[in-house]
Amino acid sequence: MTTQILIAGFGGQGVLFAGKFIAYKGLIENKEVSWLPSYGPEMRGGTANCSIIISDEPVGSPIVSNPDVLIAMNLPSLDKYEKEAKPGSLIFVDSTLIERKVERGDVKAFYIPATKMAMDAGIPTLANMIIVGKVLKETEGLSKDNLEEAMKKVVSAKRIELLDMNIKAIEAGYNY
Repeated sequence: MTTQILIAGFGGQGVLFAGKFIAYKGLIENKEVSWLPSYGPEMRGGTANCSIIISDEPVGSPIVSNPDVLIAMNLPSLDKYEKEAKPGSLIFVDSTLIERKVERGDVKAFYIPATKMAMDAGIPTLANMIIVGKVLKETEGLSKDNLEEAMKKVVSAKRIELLDMNIKAIEAGYNY
């Protein structure tokens, strides 16, 4: 089984962090993994996307052109990548920032008010992980196992106080 994931948004939304978390989670679960970040020169406020491939077999190319799972954190990302998603794919939309609905009928869309949920929970920078929680719940081949172990790989030792907040955000999305 191979799952190709594309996370897209603007710099500062934690797109690369979310992708790195999913990649480490796959590694911990003995999967073959590819993680390929891409961002504009502006970094914060510029475009950012991240391709992750989780597979039972070796990954031939890190490029995700037609994702099985698309996470759109802002409207330009949904506009750009919606048409690229495979038929039958899952599209996760931060409905706080994106008012329009997915236009395709051959995909399954999830609308998560992740930015609002993060603000209301007092963790305003973790909308990305709220959506990741929903992705873990809805995507075949992904699970809620090994959250803390994977999170310890991406949260630096000097920011260890963020570990529990990230897990709380994942749980909120998973239970949404």
